[in-house]
Amino acid sequence: MIPLARPTLPKLNSMQKKMQDIFKSGMLTNAKYVAEFEKEAAKFLGVKNTVAVSSGTAALTLVLKCLQLKGEVILPSFTFTSGASALLWCGLTPVFADIDPETFNIDPNSIEKKITKKTSAILATHVFGNPCEVKKIEKIAKKHNLKVIYDAAHAFGSTYKNKSVFNYGDASMVSFTPTKVFTTAEGGLVVVKDKNLVKTLKLGRNNGDSFNRNEEFLGITARMNEFSAILGIEGLKVLKKNLERRMRIINLYKKELNNISGISFQQISPKNFSVYKDFTILVNEKKFGISRDNLLKELLKRKIQTKTYFYPPLHQKKICSKLPKSFLPNTNYISSHIMSLPLYSHMPEKYVKQVCSVIKKFYAKK
Repeated sequence: MIPLARPTLPKLNSMQKKMQDIFKSGMLTNAKYVAEFEKEAAKFLGVKNTVAVSSGTAALTLVLKCLQLKGEVILPSFTFTSGASALLWCGLTPVFADIDPETFNIDPNSIEKKITKKTSAILATHVFGNPCEVKKIEKIAKKHNLKVIYDAAHAFGSTYKNKSVFNYGDASMVSFTPTKVFTTAEGGLVVVKDKNLVKTLKLGRNNGDSFNRNEEFLGITARMNEFSAILGIEGLKVLKKNLERRMRIINLYKKELNNISGISFQQISPKNFSVYKDFTILVNEKKFGISRDNLLKELLKRKIQTKTYFYPPLHQKKICSKLPKSFLPNTNYISSHIMSLPLYSHMPEKYVKQVCSVIKKFYAKK
């Protein structure tokens, strides 16, 4: 089986000394290595304020609470479930905007149409690591006095006009699960501009307790453990090399599939850099010859894993069934025609050629 994704990890021996230190000290969570990881992550991203937590979902939930948002928040439906679930958990109303059919990111024009007197924030996703239209989004936010949160779960290492995407908005959050380009096994990170929010976020990840048993904030249990922090510290040291390898794989995919009618790719602005958390293709059945779903089945028969991110989109899921109906034609089309191909930073190039060979055979049969 060619897997859809696998974590690209640092060498085990690079972690051993720190691991021994953990066993010796008995400090397993939210201690010195978490603090070191926060410092190194901030340095890598070129930001000042980072707070490590247990997951990307916890990161987003805490951001929403700490910003004290109320009312409605505009977000894409073409994103991971946490986008809506965190809002609902915090008593906020998700309002879905449509996406750009080429970038797969939230469409600024659709955002503006969704703004009401109840709107308090925009939650924009850098889909698959592709930077959003940051300048346009923040212009809209300023005009209507809205907070901007970026779901950068896929985008650790992505840049907008040569600057880390984490330098924009009131807050950004990232996920470090094993399918991500950079992983800490489980974990997440919050990046905020306002340093005054850091204290609140740190209270929030520890149930609101500043270790005096007199809770000051309505928080949750969201501490990062020291094992994850060590994995992150050592992983950062090899991330640049891993990204270079990943880009070679992406370029090989594009070279192999570029001239196949009915197969198209997510469009990345030449001024931006995407880490490509996923390599996705859009399948036009009329031009290619078979549907996305049938191609997916045929690849699986040949032991090649694929996935339909994000299908169904959020506005079609049960957790959002009580929300007002959304007319999102681009989201509906993209989600029903898209598929992610196998991709991880240490993936052998022969796997890419094997995957593309199967796709080419079905196109040739048209």
